[in-house]
Amino acid sequence: MFHIDAHADEAGLPLRLRPGGAPSLVHERLRESNSRSSRVMRELRGTPADSEVPVEVYAFEGERLAGGVVGHAWAHWLHVELLWVDGELRGSGLGSRLLATAEEQAREKHGCVGSRVETFDFQASGFYAKQGYTLIGTVEDYPPGSSDHLFVKCL
Repeated sequence: MFHIDAHADEAGLPLRLRPGGAPSLVHERLRESNSRSSRVMRELRGTPADSEVPVEVYAFEGERLAGGVVGHAWAHWLHVELLWVDGELRGSGLGSRLLATAEEQAREKHGCVGSRVETFDFQASGFYAKQGYTLIGTVEDYPPGSSDHLFVKCL
């Protein structure tokens, strides 16, 4: 590990910057800061909705993985991280069934009221729109030459 010496900050305190080493500590400090700054976050702390809970649905054809949804529930929202369907089965309705099952699981088991998903423009924007998701934001040229879209849906 290497250290980067920095100039003193405005209060004259010497700073030493270094990469890596403390992501859990930064996470803990951010949670504390958010809890102090937000009534909503304070009220969320210590409740079942404060923990990220996996939401996963898989489809198998025999022993072969045919598709799957991987996400998590947090703060009464489903976050779809991954959705994949084997190329031979695209257009068969499998993706719709996988997503609907994940949404149902999130709603019934975890009290989720909404769902969110990010997808690149070359992936599944049209698919999510057909599933009732609304495009609420786009990051242009991410990655360069493409766009990243954020979709949400009320459950």
